[in-house]
Amino acid sequence: MGETNITISKKKSDYLQFITALLHDMEALEIMVNNKHFEDDKQRIGAEQELCIVNTDWKPADNSLEILNEINDSTAFTTELAKFNIEINLVPIELKPGCFTALEADLLAKMERAHTAAQLFNSKLVLAGILPTISRNEMTLDYLTPLERYFQLSKKLRNLRGRKFDLYLKGVDELHIRHDSIMFEACNTSFQTHLQINPKDFVSSYNWASAISAPVLAATSNSPLLLGKELWSEIRIALFQQSIDTRQSMDEIREQSPRVTFGKDWIYNSITEIYREDITRFEVLMPDVIEDNALDNLKNNIVPTLRALRLHNGTIYRWNRMCYGITDNKPHLRIENRYLPAGPTIKDEIANMAFWIGLMKGMPENAKTIWEHFDFRDVKANFFKAARTGIESVFIWRDKEISARELILNELLPLAAEGLKKSGITDEEIFLYLGVIEKRIKTNTGAQWQIKNFRKLKKEMNTPDALKVLTENMYNNQRKNIPVCAWEGIDIASSVKEQIGNMTLIKQLMSTEVFTVYPDDPVALVKNIMVWNKINHVVIENKKGVILGIVTTGHLKELGENLDGGDAIPVKKLMRKEILTIAPDAKIEDALKIMQENWISSLPVVQDNELIGMITKNDMMRWLALKQP
Repeated sequence: MGETNITISKKKSDYLQFITALLHDMEALEIMVNNKHFEDDKQRIGAEQELCIVNTDWKPADNSLEILNEINDSTAFTTELAKFNIEINLVPIELKPGCFTALEADLLAKMERAHTAAQLFNSKLVLAGILPTISRNEMTLDYLTPLERYFQLSKKLRNLRGRKFDLYLKGVDELHIRHDSIMFEACNTSFQTHLQINPKDFVSSYNWASAISAPVLAATSNSPLLLGKELWSEIRIALFQQSIDTRQSMDEIREQSPRVTFGKDWIYNSITEIYREDITRFEVLMPDVIEDNALDNLKNNIVPTLRALRLHNGTIYRWNRMCYGITDNKPHLRIENRYLPAGPTIKDEIANMAFWIGLMKGMPENAKTIWEHFDFRDVKANFFKAARTGIESVFIWRDKEISARELILNELLPLAAEGLKKSGITDEEIFLYLGVIEKRIKTNTGAQWQIKNFRKLKKEMNTPDALKVLTENMYNNQRKNIPVCAWEGIDIASSVKEQIGNMTLIKQLMSTEVFTVYPDDPVALVKNIMVWNKINHVVIENKKGVILGIVTTGHLKELGENLDGGDAIPVKKLMRKEILTIAPDAKIEDALKIMQENWISSLPVVQDNELIGMITKNDMMRWLALKQP
């Protein structure tokens, strides 16, 4: 979420001073662009690795500060928004032969340092665009990293919004949540990739980066699940925008721009068009105390830091973001690719990076007038198609319809190989990393692997356990650094035996899909629900979800044909009102004892007087059969 080393001021005078500094920075940047002040003899690449910390139960941990303190390297390792995330910063290196293998080795070494530190706190590190096991429990400010910047950012965004944030995400499943902080943004973890841009290519490179975003995202999608719901192939795209959307109204009578954006149009003349638009459209969130003057520094031949501009730029989340930096006292501009997800493995991530950079370096000559070949609205639409359906997308590419697979395999991979070769990358390195992309397109992306295995697991166990098994298998593959194209399917039978056999609590075994009726519903409806769904019980509840009674097949057989009024009578007249229930945190052995002693085949699970699940005889038989010695 940007730089943390800032002094947040609440004084109006300091705010005005910051705006003045921001305008000075903007003017200085325009002078530097017009007078070609930027480094043009070198090109560097770099990356930032966000990752998740999990506990022994594969759920988000809250000990990032302890792990970072143990690592004791603030240059390479830093905090993120939530206490279950940390970030690794790779040292930028020149784009030259061996650079990708060097980055992979560097990242593997840093990850190993982090793993070693995490183990001291009974934790593990997982690469995932969205950690499958993350839940509503971790979306509170209790999990916010306790640094002033994050508290102020959350407060400021909430104040700008004026009311709670709304999430409405729809894929195969739907998710509609109202929340009161920016913590849902912390679900997203990415592999942010940087490419230094030659000054003569600022405009065309940025436009080309927009054009290729959709196919690159389709090839790299790895975030299909959120809170146990199957949503988009890369749901991070929608989640990030909605989780920090400061617009007070979605009513388009007055057009407003989200702070997370793909952009509105091509850049036609200068890269400064981006910065002008952002200053015009977006309020300053984090006004720091700026002591130097960029224009004065420029006049005195001092390279300006443009600190105010960089801070403001850091609170506007373009998926392709232009960034200013200084290396060896020489200024440069680079494009930050923010849409690549973390994972599935480090090798996959470096392959994604090589694919994107290869495409950038293989930019065709006609990209200089890209608006003659691509409609920006098609490019933007393609990006959101890729986020929704991943590699299964169909794009509009140069006014023609083409599948993502066909576009990548037949046009973009050869173009990326050509771009890498022009940059001096060896054939061996090109084959290694672009080969990973090609095999992935022909087998499955990270998103596809997760969905295939999650669906199989859900047929045999409840959703929380399926998510745990999924996360554990992702972690095991990551530790071997096997690219996802070579991942085998999860051994479902073995996973079921291990998960169910080791269960101890009711909430781990219970089914959350419970069939209920209302007290005035007819007995005929109850009978049909039992037959249609092959179940032996139906629970009766009121409109508030409070359990009132239960009807079982045994009970109906006892009554037989002696029902006054037949199947049309309301079920409340024959339901059993005195029913046994159990709490979700009770032991499974306790439920077994209750069911055996009372000769019942099902036991409702109740919390705060509301029905939340059901334990049945079949559940118990399966648990007993798989129980570990």
